Amino acid sequence: MKLTLKIWRQESPSAKGRLVAYPMDHVEGDMSFLELLDILNQSLIKKGEAPVAFDHDCREGICGSCGFMISGIAHGPQKLTTTCQLFMRQFKDGDTIVAEPFRSKAFPVIKDLVVDRSALDKIVQAGGFISARTGSGPDANAILIPKEKADKSMDAAACIGCGACIAACPNGSAMLFTSAKISHLGLLPQGQTERHQRALRMVSKMEELGFGACSNHGECEAVCPKGITLEFIARLNRDFLVASVVATKEAVKKV
Repeated sequence: MKLTLKIWRQESPSAKGRLVAYPMDHVEGDMSFLELLDILNQSLIKKGEAPVAFDHDCREGICGSCGFMISGIAHGPQKLTTTCQLFMRQFKDGDTIVAEPFRSKAFPVIKDLVVDRSALDKIVQAGGFISARTGSGPDANAILIPKEKADKSMDAAACIGCGACIAACPNGSAMLFTSAKISHLGLLPQGQTERHQRALRMVSKMEELGFGACSNHGECEAVCPKGITLEFIARLNRDFLVASVVATKEAVKKV
């Protein structure tokens, strides 16, 4: 089939960007979107033109490296799918597809479809860890954990940190990402020591980095390739409330 790709081209963070149209012939339905970009880049290099810059790594929907807006939707039209696992059979012959970088104050554009997502790493560094000594695998397995909590923790841990939730949110909020990172530790006994302080530290860092506030639009849940739900944001809000009340009481005692 034949398609037209309109891709955001931007040489550097300070350069002015623009959409450039590229007609694509002989597109096969079994190609992934990234494979289509590979073919486009090969043709651009042969012509002596600069290839399109885009992030990728495993190409198996695991690492979270890939991701950009495809016709206005983070990762594209197919639900629970990363860009690297989006196949061209999802589109029709003659379609025009617009590819743009994730837009967020905290995600500055580096080049073309590549954005700086290091702000997500900084949120995790602020509190996404535990101090409990868990020993080796067999030692950790000796701690009895209710299946419901273990399953919920695993659901939260499925977050790959791709940033689609932030790009889709009209406020540019990182609450879904942050709540997943907080919940997968806070649901387990090993993560209880820092549970409430973790919420304070990570939310504080999130706000410091320029992410917006959550207003429960639900766009984040709709585009998450791993199905992270708003339930985790509710859990984060509860932990944050408890931590704030405790911190206020301690501050009053010191006065």
